[in-house]
Amino acid sequence: MDKILINKNELKHLISESVRSVINEERSKLFEILLPMATKKELNDIIKRFGAPKSYHPKEFKDMTKWVMS
Repeated sequence: MDKILINKNELKHLISESVRSVINEERSKLFEILLPMATKKELNDIIKRFGAPKSYHPKEFKDMTKWVMS
């Protein structure tokens, strides 16, 4: 078996990044499971009530991507 020398801080950083990556993957899977699917009829009803996403003004939204993925 080959041995690799690595200092304590580097090892801690590698472990932290690996754990963070796994947690993000699992969180994404959980969001996917928890979000309900909408039927075509439901989607059409939403578009009738609120319009299509392309017609929304960007200032009406807050980008939560970083919050969800971090």
